[in-house]
Amino acid sequence: MMDWTDRHCRFFHRQLTRRALLYTEMVTAEAILHGDRDRLLGFDACEHPIALQLGGSDPAKLAEAATIARERGYDEINLNVGCPSDRVQVGSFGACLMAEPELVGACVTAMRDAVSGQVPVTVKCRIGIDDQDSERDFQNFIDTVAGSGCELFIVHARKAWLKGLSPKENREVPPLDYPRVYRLKEARPDLTVILNGGIETLGEARAHLEHVDGVMLGRAAYQTPYILADVDRVMFDEPAAPKSRAEALEALIPYTEAHLKRGGRLNNIVRHILGVMHGMRGARQFRRYLSENAPTDRAEIGVLQEAIEMARQSEAWQSDIESPPQAADVPAAS
Repeated sequence: MMDWTDRHCRFFHRQLTRRALLYTEMVTAEAILHGDRDRLLGFDACEHPIALQLGGSDPAKLAEAATIARERGYDEINLNVGCPSDRVQVGSFGACLMAEPELVGACVTAMRDAVSGQVPVTVKCRIGIDDQDSERDFQNFIDTVAGSGCELFIVHARKAWLKGLSPKENREVPPLDYPRVYRLKEARPDLTVILNGGIETLGEARAHLEHVDGVMLGRAAYQTPYILADVDRVMFDEPAAPKSRAEALEALIPYTEAHLKRGGRLNNIVRHILGVMHGMRGARQFRRYLSENAPTDRAEIGVLQEAIEMARQSEAWQSDIESPPQAADVPAAS
């Protein structure tokens, strides 16, 4: 989710769900040690619970980055061992680390020691890479890393092909193998196993919970973010009705105004809301209006306010369709 789930995206997603754990985009340990930490690690207090996803393969550097993340107040530190991009491979981290379970274990040990148990250290991985076709390879990776003290694994239920497929193709071409992740949970009931990959609806997510401990939504949460509005009710059995799209967008106004006063651009925030009207009347016009007006240097808060009004009108129209007037309310023909 690099370049997707930045702080503005997460602030918006938190307006839709109180309970879901939000993850940052992957940030390398090297960048944290030598870069702009406020830009890389900053988040709004409302984003809790929030996990920092780290990339790296040097135990000492990851340990230092984990210490900084703990001091910054993150609720979880997650080591990415699933990203297959060329840029990540050049840095010798991400999915290529699935071939080096002992090194991953050493990284986890160093990070856990650095945070002294105050923050959980977790791992996100694939079910294998390249020619790692056997369940034995996958189980060996999990057992080795679990031996370092990792108790929670987020598993993207696809292999990653490090050569021959682009990152986009690696999210779509290798077939999903949910049963392999189910069998991991059966073999290691002591571990918390979170399933990721290809989950598009909350109904599918609930079905997976018959076999694993949790689910992670990636592309579905970003491309159709209003799916998150029902997470608290469907996944956590909370009775409260979800916010409307317009209500969630209205919550962005003070946040966006503050961002603009600091010299930020409207599109830094608005680009993350383009999919919120997915499936609704006027969704195409909503996206087009924002795509044409938000990216300009002079775009002001009025652009967002106009988009909110479009959402409000669409939801009102949809409500009228779903709740037609009763017979007694229908005026008699003249």
